[in-house]
Amino acid sequence: MADGKNKKIEKSDAEWRAELTPEQYQITRQAGTERPFTGKYNDSKEPGVFHCICCGAALFNSGEKYDSGTGWPSFWRPVDENAVETRIDRAHGMVRNEVVCAACDAHLGHVFPDGPPPTGLRYCMNSASLDLKAAAASDDD
Repeated sequence: MADGKNKKIEKSDAEWRAELTPEQYQITRQAGTERPFTGKYNDSKEPGVFHCICCGAALFNSGEKYDSGTGWPSFWRPVDENAVETRIDRAHGMVRNEVVCAACDAHLGHVFPDGPPPTGLRYCMNSASLDLKAAAASDDD
């Protein structure tokens, strides 16, 4: 939830539909999911920061992305603990922890307790909810 200094980004359904592709809208605004192994970032190893496709908020660093073998981009933590929020999702006869953008409530995916150290978490995200902003080339890598 947004704190007192960060107001939630709110738009009408028509505004979201106008700004997003049909797939992005279905996933981010209607809590959909893309088919496994079809998202453009599943196999991405490009350095940078993944941002929310809806509002541009920074969500995940590429250095914390790993191959979970699930068919979706997976991260072991968000860029900042306040970047995302979790909610209980009881859809499809399951109980899962839904992950949404803290700034605009876009559905991103789900988080599971079977990830690698140090967090033990797997943030399993939809590529269609993300926008990778490539890192500038550096000699530090």
